[in-house]
Amino acid sequence: MRAQPVDIRESTGRILCNTVFRPGGKKLLAKGHLLSGEDVLLLETEGMQSVWVTELEDGEVGEDDAVMLVSQELGCGSLEIRPAAGGRANLVATEPCCLLVDDELLRQINCAGSTMIATLPNFSYAQPEQRVATVKSAPFAVARAELEAVLSILKERGPILQARPIRRAPVAVLYSDPATGERARVLFDSIMRQRLERIGANL
Repeated sequence: MRAQPVDIRESTGRILCNTVFRPGGKKLLAKGHLLSGEDVLLLETEGMQSVWVTELEDGEVGEDDAVMLVSQELGCGSLEIRPAAGGRANLVATEPCCLLVDDELLRQINCAGSTMIATLPNFSYAQPEQRVATVKSAPFAVARAELEAVLSILKERGPILQARPIRRAPVAVLYSDPATGERARVLFDSIMRQRLERIGANL
């Protein structure tokens, strides 16, 4: 990856190398932003004539493309991928589910260095619309060879994350106590009902 200044009129479709600020110090466009035609008009309105952009070199993949490719292989089940700013993508639960995480594979992928993945702990409960994982790329670009190595591992050994939906179901609970079962029921009935209600189960 290399950085270079270009005329503002030739910057459409390119990636900002650094954050652009207004003269008063207010942020105008963030580093890593893909410049659109509207952005160019905005920069011209602010009186800018040139801007620093990044250029991908042979053998490199842009950060946004990299995180989407990894996200598509990362998980399965009740998940939705949502792109985010700054070379990130979030995985969000689409319904109540239990998360199964392959911690060993997660550590192996994170040691590769080109992309980083963070997830909720193994066996976590997730509600609809809850973010359960984030994929973050190295700034601007990653080496294609490193990305392909990560994707190969995920395809062979993945997924890292499984979102298993939890269906509503009736539940029976047996309370026991050496002296009296009623005492156990009084102690634990309320908290047990609260836990079951979280996953939509009926006691």
